[in-house]
Amino acid sequence: MKKKYTLQKAPFIVPTSDGKLIEEHFGNATDRNKQISIAHMIAPPKWSEPFQTPEFEEYTYIIRGKKQFIIDNETIVLEAGQSIKIEKNVRVQYSNPFDVECEYIAICLPAFSMDLVNREEE
Repeated sequence: MKKKYTLQKAPFIVPTSDGKLIEEHFGNATDRNKQISIAHMIAPPKWSEPFQTPEFEEYTYIIRGKKQFIIDNETIVLEAGQSIKIEKNVRVQYSNPFDVECEYIAICLPAFSMDLVNREEE
């Protein structure tokens, strides 16, 4: 009989060159799921990514620390216990310009893919 659940004990650690920890629990890299990705992340102090216009919705829940979002020229800072949903095809920049690391959960619908993120040149 097929199991009616999937237990994730070994998330895929996405290789990065910027000190950010990305543990994908479900998604393209882990289980080839193209519908959703769920990742646990830790962004080090002073970390940032280039602007991007993803072709997916992204939900972020902050566990500890703070994370900055620039969305259509509006700067938003989330703190522990807060969350945000960013619609697809919206220009956004993610960063942690603060002095402490930021731990958070990110959920993307459809799943995160480099083909869908549309990052700008730095």
